[in-house]
Amino acid sequence: MNTAMIPENAAQPVMAPDLERIIGTYGNAVLRMCFLYLKDVHLAEDATQETFLKVYRSYGQFDGESGEKTWIMRIAINVCKDFLRSAWNRRVNVVEALSDVPVTQEYPHADDTVLRAVMELKPHYKEVILLFYYQDMKISDIARVLNAPESTISVRLKRARDQLKKRLEGWYGEGE
Repeated sequence: MNTAMIPENAAQPVMAPDLERIIGTYGNAVLRMCFLYLKDVHLAEDATQETFLKVYRSYGQFDGESGEKTWIMRIAINVCKDFLRSAWNRRVNVVEALSDVPVTQEYPHADDTVLRAVMELKPHYKEVILLFYYQDMKISDIARVLNAPESTISVRLKRARDQLKKRLEGWYGEGE
């Protein structure tokens, strides 16, 4: 690992994580999640870097109660929320931003019609859709990530689906 990238005054973790493995395993998923949350590729890259710095610094606090992916996604969402609260946050054009969506093997033909509809949802609906469909997380894991009861996550997911169904009416086949 290149230690030149880590500030000298950074708190050293109690247990050094295999950062290369973690970034290799979760890097694309975190970047996509941050992008879909922040709607800006440059902010998403910054948020991804900040996420992995926080993972490195606090890996000793990872208790294994939830999965590693769940823990990392929770950090990523919190970082994104911090970015959205910051004074530097600005509105971006969703249509222009969607052209910058990082394409991966999992989503090579990402249709921006659905993504646009997802990005227009209220934040608490958007985050459950992103975690459930784009990160393939279970409701129990999403509940841990968002620090909310599973029943709340289930209700949000249902309401988000209902809103998406209304917004996408006519776009998808009725028989599906």
